Amino acid sequence: MEKIWIADGHCDSLGDLTDGKRDLKGKADFGHWDLQKAKVANIGMQFFSAYIESQYKPFLAMQRGLEQVEAARKFIDENRDDIFLISGLHDLNRLGNNGEMGIVLHVEGGEILAESLFMLDIIFRLGVRSIGLTWNERNAIADGVGELHSRGGLSRFGLDVISRMNELGMLVDVSHINEAGFWDVIRHSDKPVIATHSCAQALCNHPRNLNDQQLKALAEKKGLVGVNFCPDFLNETGQASMDDVIRHICYIAEIAGVDTVAFGSDFDGISSTPHGLEDVSKFIDLIEKLHQSGFSLMEIEKICHGNFVRVLKSVLK
Repeated sequence: MEKIWIADGHCDSLGDLTDGKRDLKGKADFGHWDLQKAKVANIGMQFFSAYIESQYKPFLAMQRGLEQVEAARKFIDENRDDIFLISGLHDLNRLGNNGEMGIVLHVEGGEILAESLFMLDIIFRLGVRSIGLTWNERNAIADGVGELHSRGGLSRFGLDVISRMNELGMLVDVSHINEAGFWDVIRHSDKPVIATHSCAQALCNHPRNLNDQQLKALAEKKGLVGVNFCPDFLNETGQASMDDVIRHICYIAEIAGVDTVAFGSDFDGISSTPHGLEDVSKFIDLIEKLHQSGFSLMEIEKICHGNFVRVLKSVLK
């Protein structure tokens, strides 16, 4: 089967880079993602997530987020022969060419905004083009899925954030938001909405997974779901294989259409991986599994990168 380039909607490797644990160039003998492994898998677009850990919230969240964004910018500058920042529509023309990898800067946790729309404009200027509105906790935008007793949706500030993100040309990610907030985003956003790293709740009843109605709503919104490789999201045993990932891809494609499914590995953000997907280099085997599962070449290209490119084309400016 011909080599197809991959778009991955989520990895958390920036934490290691920021903290000086790895340079992400492939020299370390640990970690799921680095440039060397990514090249093996023909990764053509990678979402780099600045995950703001709970210990920094609320007072140091902005600082921690900006620290990771700066680390990502420096990493891109130091590796310009291999990677480039995706900041607008014009950058999408470079995807899939000459082995270059486009980086989408993503922030996981709206706490970076410090309850200020001004900060949204600032991080946009710094190159951030995607935001996960919450992690599992509550913030000024909305409640995360970890707020099990809450049914609260978007706050007034949250509504303003969605509107401004639409105006600027930023992707709205609902992966960690609670269900009430999810539906508020669907109603309020006038652009496609994405879940960068989630799975199907019907196959694994985890609070981070999406039910059938949510999957269909993302399809109607012309958005997508990046299937997460976290074993706890793939089945309820906590042990998973590549077949479980394929199972979720097939299910989402059946419920919401093949245009709605993509990859969102969560590499370096998960403590264990499915058997056969131990690191980013194993994406090659996953593509072959898609072929064996009956997907056509056109469908595989959509899952591997086409759906992400389509959404970016409709959101970026």
